[in-house]
Amino acid sequence: MSRTAQIFCASTPHGAVTLAAAIESGCFTEAERRTLLVLDDSAIPETTPSLDELPGFAPLREHFDDVLSWNEAIRPFHPGAWTPRSDDVPLLERHLRLLWGLGDDRVELVLESLQVPPALTVARLFTGAPIHVYAGGPVSYGPTPHKIDPLVGTRVRQLLHLDLVPGLTPMLLTEFGVPVRTVPTRAFRKAVSEVSGSAGAPPALPDGAALLLGQHLSALGVLSPEEEDDLHVRMVRGAVRRGHRTIAFKPHPAAPPQHGRVLETEAGRLGVDLTVLDTPVPAEVLFERTRTALVVGCFSTALFTASALYGLPAARVGTERILERLTPYQNGNRVPVVLADAVLPDLEREEGEDAVPADELGDLVTALGFTLQPQIHPSLRPAAERYLSRHLGPRTRRYFRRGRLASLGLPGGVPARLALLSRNPTARRVVRRARALKRAARG
Repeated sequence: MSRTAQIFCASTPHGAVTLAAAIESGCFTEAERRTLLVLDDSAIPETTPSLDELPGFAPLREHFDDVLSWNEAIRPFHPGAWTPRSDDVPLLERHLRLLWGLGDDRVELVLESLQVPPALTVARLFTGAPIHVYAGGPVSYGPTPHKIDPLVGTRVRQLLHLDLVPGLTPMLLTEFGVPVRTVPTRAFRKAVSEVSGSAGAPPALPDGAALLLGQHLSALGVLSPEEEDDLHVRMVRGAVRRGHRTIAFKPHPAAPPQHGRVLETEAGRLGVDLTVLDTPVPAEVLFERTRTALVVGCFSTALFTASALYGLPAARVGTERILERLTPYQNGNRVPVVLADAVLPDLEREEGEDAVPADELGDLVTALGFTLQPQIHPSLRPAAERYLSRHLGPRTRRYFRRGRLASLGLPGGVPARLALLSRNPTARRVVRRARALKRAARG
């Protein structure tokens, strides 16, 4: 009888902490072997330390029998770009089984971001292996960003997630009827506490400091480097207006040093103390170690963990601009940005803006999910129409682009006086005919 070998894939400290919490909470069946497969899909993996080399990793290692490197296994290919040819899959699976000593073991996979490499590549190579997916952040509340091959999607046994937006259920992978399971907050915080205790001396931050979170949005092409610097400066100014004289900035691990230097200049001009935290530990470790008075960011996962899992005051900056810049409309980051904008206060608004009511939030995300992936979730159209007809207003208009609503024939896409015309069968036939003629002319 073959053994069961579970392979847990992680690319970030946050992901590894989530896996440790899920294991401790009994989210997986027992297995004879549990392997952590470390992935590094950063732009230049050779210049960054591996996940298992970071401070505080020791207690996480104890949850696994061994630690392997995906980058080493596929070198010289880049994990974020390499996908095998279909004809090579059987040979490559045999190679990995030999390389990792799996033999004829029954393999189970635990993956993040299943729809793209490297997770999708691992899923394809171990043909037929059951898959468990864990969510790395609030992106799981939105629909699956791309259509997934049913030969992969139907193998998913469960979706694990942190309760980052209480009361909201993830939409990710629901097209395959995947059951959802919440990783207990207590288990996650226990794993973070263990990492914190093993990560060395805590940063010298006084109680009551404001913590600013960088995301390196310029690397995603959402903002220019200059605009991203301006976003961070707005964070500092907003925190100062809130009365904070001590500020800490945690840049994204891949961000250039210039971000910190720009903020140091601004902090000097405003006469406040600024500490740039360059220790590569999860932001949650800082929540454990320091009594942070305010956490500020754009739409990072840590902004949600601060608010929902640690009960810390949190505020957002720049979400309206990001919503305008995200392209295409179906960009997978749209749901996290909308959620940050909908549930967290705006740092720069003195009078504040009411959050979207909790009993409307699920309907908002459902409507947004349909507009993002109508082909994957066609059954959500009636729910989207109901929400948009009742709740589309000054507070929620920025979450939906008029052109997108118009192309889908949804409320809010065209002026009210033209709405009847958009549903007229004759008018729709004329439009289709005009589009066909236009395509023919181009050809």
